[in-house]
Amino acid sequence: MNSLSYLNQDQQDFPPAEQALSDPNGLLAVGGDLQPERLLNAYYNGIFPWFNQDDPILWWSPDPRAVFVPGNLKISRSLLKYLKKQQWTYSINKQFTAVIQACAAPRAKQDETWISNDIQQAYLKLHHQGHAHSIEVWEDGTLIGGLYGLAIGQVFCGESMFHLRTNASKAAMILLQQHLIRCGFKLIDAQVVNPHLDSLGAKSITRKDFLALLKHLRDGNVNPNSWLTAEVPIEL
Repeated sequence: MNSLSYLNQDQQDFPPAEQALSDPNGLLAVGGDLQPERLLNAYYNGIFPWFNQDDPILWWSPDPRAVFVPGNLKISRSLLKYLKKQQWTYSINKQFTAVIQACAAPRAKQDETWISNDIQQAYLKLHHQGHAHSIEVWEDGTLIGGLYGLAIGQVFCGESMFHLRTNASKAAMILLQQHLIRCGFKLIDAQVVNPHLDSLGAKSITRKDFLALLKHLRDGNVNPNSWLTAEVPIEL
C-alpha cells in the first residue's frame, strides 16, 4: 500500500512517481518548496505541483495521464473557418508575465485560483532561466489568449491557458503544436484528463506508459533556438 511522503526544505529528491496514491488520484508528496531546482526535478520525473492558496504544497503524478502527440490536435473545420476570419497575431515568449497573470485570474464561478503569487514567481524564475515559455495571441495589440508551460527535453509540459476572445486559447494550442513540430518536440504533457482536452484530441495513457515515454524523451535534443522571443505566423 502506497503512503504519502513529506518533503523538507533540504530534501530535493522525490519518491518514485509510481508510489502516488490512488485516492486522491496521483497525490505523491507534501511540502518542500517551489525553487527552480525542485520544480525541474519534479517535471523531469513526471511530477507537478497543484494546490490551493491556503494548502501546503502538494505534488502529483496522476494515473491516467493526459498527453498530446504534436500533429494529432483535433481542429474542426468550423474552428479553422473562424480563425481565418480573425486578424490576430501570435508570438512566443513576448509576454510571459502577462500570460501567467491572465491564467491566474479566477474563472467564471470561481473565487480563487491555484496559480497563486508564489506559483507565478516560481515559474517566472523558470522563464528567466530558459525553462518556462509562453505562447501569446493578440488582437490589435491587446493580449487575448495564450498558454504557458515548461520544456523538458523533447517534452512540453503544459500548465495553463486562457482566452478573452472566443477560441483564442485554441488558437494558442494550434500555434504551440506547429511550433513544437518544427522544433523537434515529441510529446505534450497535459497532466489531467478533462472534457476540454479530450475534445482537442488528448490521449489518456497509463502513468506507467507516460513515465516510460518521459524517460525516453526528457534528455532529447530540440532546436536550440526554439524559444527565442519572436512574432510567429500561424498556419491555417
